[in-house]
Amino acid sequence: METMARGLTKTSAASLSAAALALMLGLGMPPEARADDDYAKTQLKVMSDYLAAQKVISFGYDANYEVVTKEQQKLALASSGKVTLNRPDKIHATRAGGFADLEMLFDGKTLTLLGKTANLYTQVDVPGTVDHLVDELRDKYNRPLPGADLLLSNVYDALMADVVEAKDLGSGVIGGVECDHLAFRTKEVDWQIWIAQGKNPYPCRYVITTKLVDQAPQYSLQIRDWKTASKVASDSFAFKNSTGAKKIDLKDIPDTGDLPKQFVTGGTQ
Repeated sequence: METMARGLTKTSAASLSAAALALMLGLGMPPEARADDDYAKTQLKVMSDYLAAQKVISFGYDANYEVVTKEQQKLALASSGKVTLNRPDKIHATRAGGFADLEMLFDGKTLTLLGKTANLYTQVDVPGTVDHLVDELRDKYNRPLPGADLLLSNVYDALMADVVEAKDLGSGVIGGVECDHLAFRTKEVDWQIWIAQGKNPYPCRYVITTKLVDQAPQYSLQIRDWKTASKVASDSFAFKNSTGAKKIDLKDIPDTGDLPKQFVTGGTQ
């Protein structure tokens, strides 16, 4: 979980005081909210088990990645995309934002990254499961998947690592879907998740807040068009070079991150 937020911890400026945060929580918490660690953990485990049981999943998403400039102006960089997952070893994901338009395919053996704007692609041998791919993309290639924690075969263990506090905050509504609203804390980040109520407890929104830098920047992912099993359109997960894209080495592919080139991490804009 925290590895997903490392990019956030390198970019920001000016946090809320502890007193102000406590006041906000005290005034804003709904009356029915319960500070119930066990209930929050139980609901997260229910979601994790449901996700693990789904062999085929697809969803669209909208993401916001916050940065703070040297002038201490907080900016939210928005992107959208789609993910199709076929466990245990196939995934097709897209992400389009103001600074990148990327398609990624993985068929259990080969990872393909296509930069649509530049019409360039690269391929890397990464045999194994989607879990292994998530680790490789994050740790080796520094190109994490959107909502990677939610794609693993055991979401509960991944998210609960290093958690020191859990709360059930009652209900919330995301995209017209009533959800359980849960909040968790580690030493480095706070994170929240909204889980659809009912027989399909899928994640509707996921928010990570960095605590170690000023202004507590966030990464948020809102999920829509959730589908499973036969409702998911068929996907070959194999790269078809229909645009005549030029193949290049991975190190030469244009940056596919959320930050535009004029943003310098830890420096000036």
